[in-house]
Amino acid sequence: MKLIGSLTSPFVRKVRVLLAEKGLDVELVQENVMSPESTVPNFNPLRKVPVMVTDEGESLYDSSVITEHVDGLADPPFMPRHGLERSRVRRDEALGDGIADAGVLIFYERKREPALRDDAWMARQRQKIDAGVAEIGRRLSRSPWLGGDSLSLGDISCACALLWIEFRLPEIRWREEQPALAQWAASIEARESFRATRPPPA
Repeated sequence: MKLIGSLTSPFVRKVRVLLAEKGLDVELVQENVMSPESTVPNFNPLRKVPVMVTDEGESLYDSSVITEHVDGLADPPFMPRHGLERSRVRRDEALGDGIADAGVLIFYERKREPALRDDAWMARQRQKIDAGVAEIGRRLSRSPWLGGDSLSLGDISCACALLWIEFRLPEIRWREEQPALAQWAASIEARESFRATRPPPA
């Protein structure tokens, strides 16, 4: 198998962390999807990363499909196998992905010429981030992990999103605003899977 993506994408990092937690060694093929020479369209018609290419040559995308596949490849599981408990973890994964999506949209909007930027649209994305952060903080005020007593895929997704926000949108100071969130993030960042996938300096 190989994983196509960039070192800075929160969605690629989510998959890489899950692979590391499971001890699965997968080749990482670094690609810049914004480059005219990118090969990503050969594997994903949506031109997005991550893409996982199986040993049989089949492409899997997007990140939630890849994590579904990876979680079934080896123990330990990072989401329950069935029922409402599984749906809750998938919901938490979607929460992290949604925060990351909103952050990425702001990041790229800021790259436009100032006269072309839509401040109201960016403000709507910021509202999504703030509401998502508040929800994670609320949940972690009652439990050490989003899924209960242990790290789940939901925790991985939300952590990758918030660490990306801190990396690319540092004015959003979620650690200062959410003490429970800061403590949770510190315990996650201490894990080897997160240390090994830390993005390069901006």
